[in-house]
Amino acid sequence: MEISVLNIQGKETGRKVKLDEQVFGIEPNDHAIYLDVKSYMANQRQGTSKTKERAEIVGSTRKIKRQKGTGTARAGSIKSPIFRGGGTIFGPRPRNYGIKLNKKVKQLARKSALSYKAKEEGIMVVEDFSLEAPKTREMVAIKDNLKIADKKSLFVLPVENKNIYLSSRNLQDVSVVTASELTTYQILNTKTLIILEGSVKKIEEVLKIKDAE
Repeated sequence: MEISVLNIQGKETGRKVKLDEQVFGIEPNDHAIYLDVKSYMANQRQGTSKTKERAEIVGSTRKIKRQKGTGTARAGSIKSPIFRGGGTIFGPRPRNYGIKLNKKVKQLARKSALSYKAKEEGIMVVEDFSLEAPKTREMVAIKDNLKIADKKSLFVLPVENKNIYLSSRNLQDVSVVTASELTTYQILNTKTLIILEGSVKKIEEVLKIKDAE
């Protein structure tokens, strides 16, 4: 599969990049995608919710009324969950929601997501560029030139670039990620994937698994 390389003015450079079929042209595995996205979403959860249980409530331990003769149910402590200000029954506790996933399953999921994106013609390859200073209007101009102004887009950089990141930070429909940190969720959560020319080989290096492994 070959894709023409564009410049940031939206014009063809005359060069073409060949996308490896082992990464961008496999038969997608939907279950691997499901597992990887589920793992990603679970790992985003903080798991810090906490309520006080009966033993953690600060208050008097005095029996609040006599056992018999009141005409109501017996009660031994103001900390009881049935009273206002008492402990919570089976309340949330801090926990780790993270899901561990095997490396090869993650790689299969990302390759499947990239293959889906390639079939949908949702991948663009743009020659490497850099910005001299963080300027949001320059990123807006690049999107306009590439004719993706109204589409949610993800720029995949070969290496971290602070100016590009800062220039896109105020744009709600633009995200920036390096090739080594690209996730299945990010691929699926965007309409157009803009891969810089230098990122193509990096993505293939990360996702190609040798038979010997």
